[in-house]
Amino acid sequence: MSGCGCNTVNDAGEGPFSKGKDLVEFVYNAHGGTVRDQAIMRGPIDAICQGCGAPFILETYLGTCPACGGVHAVAPMNPTVENIQFAGKDYKLP
Repeated sequence: MSGCGCNTVNDAGEGPFSKGKDLVEFVYNAHGGTVRDQAIMRGPIDAICQGCGAPFILETYLGTCPACGGVHAVAPMNPTVENIQFAGKDYKLP
């Protein structure tokens, strides 16, 4: 199958429909890392950190909580608050 794989899950189980850390890492690496810093096309999302509970605004497809540094991501195809995934309390970006 050719293409970027953004609509599929790869053999490692990673893809835009992954959960938690798997989605965070998928977004981090998607398209050679270009997706992670793109502004969310539908606009910023008011979010609640899934690590510490602090409110923050997710402006790009991958972001961190300013209170605790918790890493969150949302897939570009459905960027809604319900689809924000959290990498886990001890996760650090590469």
